[in-house]
Amino acid sequence: MFITEEWSEEEQMIADMVAEFCAREIHEPFFRRGRELQVADPADREEVLALLKKAGELGLCGVSIPEAYGGMGLNFKANTLFSKTMAGGFSFATTIGAQTSIGCLPIVYYGSEAQKEKYLPGIASGELIAAYALTEPGAGSDANSGKATATLSPDGSHYLLNGQKVWITNGGFADVFIVFAKIDDDENLSAFIVERYFEGFSVGPEEKKMGIKGSSTVQIYFDQCKVPVENLLGQRQAGFKMALNILNGGRIKAGAGGIGGAQLSLRKAVLYAVERQQFGKPIAEFGAIQYKIGDITTRAFAGEAAVFRTAALIDRKEAELRAAGQPESEAKINAIREFAIEAAIVKVKGSELVCYAADETIQIHGGMGYAVETGLEMAYRDARITKIYEGTNEINRLLSVGELLKRALKTKEVNIAGAGRKIPAFLLRQFAPFYARTSFAEEERVVQGLKNTFLFLSGMAGKQLGKKMIDEQELVLLLADILAEAYVTESVLLKVKKLASWAGADTTKLPIQRQMMQLYLYEARALVKKAATEAIDSFATGRRRFIYQLAINTMLRPYDVNPKALRRNIAGFVVENQGYCF
Repeated sequence: MFITEEWSEEEQMIADMVAEFCAREIHEPFFRRGRELQVADPADREEVLALLKKAGELGLCGVSIPEAYGGMGLNFKANTLFSKTMAGGFSFATTIGAQTSIGCLPIVYYGSEAQKEKYLPGIASGELIAAYALTEPGAGSDANSGKATATLSPDGSHYLLNGQKVWITNGGFADVFIVFAKIDDDENLSAFIVERYFEGFSVGPEEKKMGIKGSSTVQIYFDQCKVPVENLLGQRQAGFKMALNILNGGRIKAGAGGIGGAQLSLRKAVLYAVERQQFGKPIAEFGAIQYKIGDITTRAFAGEAAVFRTAALIDRKEAELRAAGQPESEAKINAIREFAIEAAIVKVKGSELVCYAADETIQIHGGMGYAVETGLEMAYRDARITKIYEGTNEINRLLSVGELLKRALKTKEVNIAGAGRKIPAFLLRQFAPFYARTSFAEEERVVQGLKNTFLFLSGMAGKQLGKKMIDEQELVLLLADILAEAYVTESVLLKVKKLASWAGADTTKLPIQRQMMQLYLYEARALVKKAATEAIDSFATGRRRFIYQLAINTMLRPYDVNPKALRRNIAGFVVENQGYCF
């Protein structure tokens, strides 16, 4: 279990450099200007381009690109740290995120040597701006249903690309686009590298958006656009799998960005709560405010444990695959694919948290939170997109359960049946007197209860509904919420267990870290019990409903902690340290 206290000196230096860049180049100009950047304004557009150039000079545009092509060649874990820290860059985080992830990784993972040599050095330096074009007016979550087409020219020298793409980040000023289209009557998409000045390519005006106004978003059009045959990226019809694999990595980074954004909001909330006086004392001393601060901190701590656990596991898997003889790019792709379920989970949890934290931070500020000058209303609007891009949260929740069941039932990669056979023994132990064998025995019981709740309900629903279960999306979404809580609770428990026995742990923080783990488990158990009850009521009746509910009540026995006291302790520690300090 990797924990964030284990960052190397180099990784921490990169994070510090990103934080300093955001403070100097984005925060200070924002408060001096008194408004957000809007790329529809020509002057603001130039400022965004200047920011990209400065980021390129620092090497920040090449964090995902191998050193051989001018990049930093960071591993996945460090890349995820970059995404979390860059969340402090307001809407510029979206701009550079497209540059360093979906805009360049298709070339990094799938490009030929000639394609890598031609495009990657310019993207790494910021001289070339990259974009990713998958979504169409009629093809969003169902990406493979896109209508964009490519036809080989009679002389075989180029493809003629026709169609339209929407919601293209960086599209207003990008030089290089990764574009997905179907060749002739192919069943699946192929991918192409399209340059801005190719004949037949055009760009629409900037979209008028609710948030991320400092990020370019446009539609792009292809009218017999001439794309050289050597710009086919990867194999023909490999584009759909390519898009999915790129999105898996992007989801983890989006989850990390959500955690980083929440921690930034938390600091703003704490500083204001200490400064703001009402009824003769700082509002930070009121229980209602402490509840919000303690809750955001706890969710950020648990979410961060899950995000970086996942990122580190991807690096470990990549190393295993490379040791087994897989080429570097192939190993990277397969390592990310291995953790598609976890990627969907952390994306949902991170995006939900950043929206919640922005909302509660505005609430703590009261009327001032509604003022443009604080930047909070911008944060509120900007955060909202995170529940939509990289696959909507609904799609990601459905995907997490669907992918797990597919791996259990079709490919046999996951032994759900074997895990399920352990449930009766677990149930019997709940009726016996509980004797703690370790200092974390109660927490281990709670986490195992959440896991078993998912296994039990998915098994019972599967038996009763059969193949019709896939159409019961409301039920699958409830199962997804249970699965997510099982993963995050296990992650935060593993983190605190490691800290408790780790020589490098900060003993002043350890009691609070343990309390955050306890509070998260307490809340997760309540959420899962509610979701489980609703799930049972949705597919079971009569005696079955009674038996199922009895089993759930037994698996989710009460967890004896005082949530009010925990929140107050956590909030007090964070207030004393002026923000998230873990």
